[in-house]
Amino acid sequence: MGKSKKSKVRGGGGGVDDLIDSSDADSVGSSSTALSDLSISYATEHVGSQEFVLDKYIDALYEKRGSTREATLSQLVDAFESFILHGLVENKYATLLSLFNSSIKKGSTKEACLASRAIGLLALTVGAGSSSHEIMEESHAQLSRVLQTWPDASKMISALDCLAVVTFVGAADLAETELSLKAMWDVIHPKSGSNVGTIRKPRPPVLAAAISAWAFLLTTIGSWRINADSWKEPIAFLSTLLGAEDRAVRMAAGEALALCFELNLLDVSFGEDDDVENGGTGGSKTKLFLDMQALKAKISSLASNLSMEAGGKGADKKNLTDQRDLFQRILDFVKYGECPEESVKISGKRDVLRVSSWSELIQLNFLRRFLGRGFLKHVQENGLLQDVFDIKTDKAETLSSTDKKIFRSGEEKGRALKLNKDRRLAQERKNAVMLDLDE
Repeated sequence: MGKSKKSKVRGGGGGVDDLIDSSDADSVGSSSTALSDLSISYATEHVGSQEFVLDKYIDALYEKRGSTREATLSQLVDAFESFILHGLVENKYATLLSLFNSSIKKGSTKEACLASRAIGLLALTVGAGSSSHEIMEESHAQLSRVLQTWPDASKMISALDCLAVVTFVGAADLAETELSLKAMWDVIHPKSGSNVGTIRKPRPPVLAAAISAWAFLLTTIGSWRINADSWKEPIAFLSTLLGAEDRAVRMAAGEALALCFELNLLDVSFGEDDDVENGGTGGSKTKLFLDMQALKAKISSLASNLSMEAGGKGADKKNLTDQRDLFQRILDFVKYGECPEESVKISGKRDVLRVSSWSELIQLNFLRRFLGRGFLKHVQENGLLQDVFDIKTDKAETLSSTDKKIFRSGEEKGRALKLNKDRRLAQERKNAVMLDLDE
């Protein structure tokens, strides 16, 4: 039994041949060249060759040797990043998902991290619809167990990212989204979770990842939010994290709070039923209103301080600059309503992805980080991401016949997610009108 070469869990970049030693290569057959085989067959539209290569991956994932499964998962992650493989995996996603979940449950930390990443990439590949909903349902319990058992940091961060992605793509309603939000919040603020008797504080990298995942999912709730009183505790706790020692935690909390402002979660509305003199709930609403106003003032003050923080001796100047810039943008939004703007060049001179809200910026940053080097490829050709960011390109006109089928199928799947967002916005406008009428 040969020793496997050590390697880091990769988010992209680098080759794959160096991840398998000769003994592992023998176990997988010719899987050390499988990715290049897939590249050739994909480019030449040899669907049979693609399926043959994928079957080799699947066979390798049944191997008992952990190093073989790890190497295979690394190659699959590379393949999911490098290509839009919707047409190839749409009939085999259930088998792949079962094997990925098994790796999370029984594999080493490295294997579990790779498998979590593979599940998230699989969900983004199949797009919105029944398949991604099944992926979310089948992986939710396993990912939640990881978050409840508090293994090492890398495994928890991978599980958080995966849970965020599969829920973002596959959740059909608010109840399903809330389940994932709660699992993440129990990591952020363990005191509010079910294991109160054994409170553990997350390490800064885990805490920052949990806040980012939570905020990413929060961008999808739209008008489905619950009353303002239910948001008081989460917002208050996030505001305390602006004073955390770790800069990444402060910045993640700041983005989450900016999103809360944008979603009006700190606003309290008064109606006819809140008339105190007639036995209404005006007293409690007034107290909540004052509490939320105090929170707004506290957050604004802290954001102002962080936007001007002085860098002490040995401070990381780049991260400090990033922090100052972020909290200045948050301050401009809270005080003057100025929305953050960012653009990413996709291809050519005209295809540019533009965002102009905190929801869109958080989605962009999270998906760009999760997809790594595969981000541009997916934005260019994955219909799901194009619908999420409302990107219109002429890409379909320049694709091969196989890619066109995948591209159009992705467009159809992604359109379902866009329609859900449109319905939520319409409902939010309707609710706003009803509030105006009540007042």
